[in-house]
Amino acid sequence: MANYIALVHKDPNSEYGVSFPDFPGCITAGGTVDEAKDLAQEALALHVAGMLADNEAIPTPSRLEDILADPENVGVVAILVVAAPESLPKTVRVNISIPETTLRQIDAAARKQGLSRSSFLVRAARRVLEEARG
Repeated sequence: MANYIALVHKDPNSEYGVSFPDFPGCITAGGTVDEAKDLAQEALALHVAGMLADNEAIPTPSRLEDILADPENVGVVAILVVAAPESLPKTVRVNISIPETTLRQIDAAARKQGLSRSSFLVRAARRVLEEARG
């Protein structure tokens, strides 16, 4: 698979956010730059896997020069992320039942943190699992 540019940005009082110009809506965040970088790999793999499952075309990677020329990208740090879902733990789609009000709360919290529903739920589950190991 190809290498894609991920943009790392940080606003005051926020985590390090990561977005992918070639994949609108594919975003994640981490408390440290290293965590954000690791989560970027996972977010891209999940996003690409979802696109492949939906028979969507995977975009050709943009040129770094073109991305950095965009005035909206002033002050960001660009990193390369390999779109290689086969090199990561297999992502599995699941069908779960959640009360509608809880789902709305999850979606609102995910949006507030700049995450997808899936990323939010995975992060929440990991935190609970880490606490249980604790």
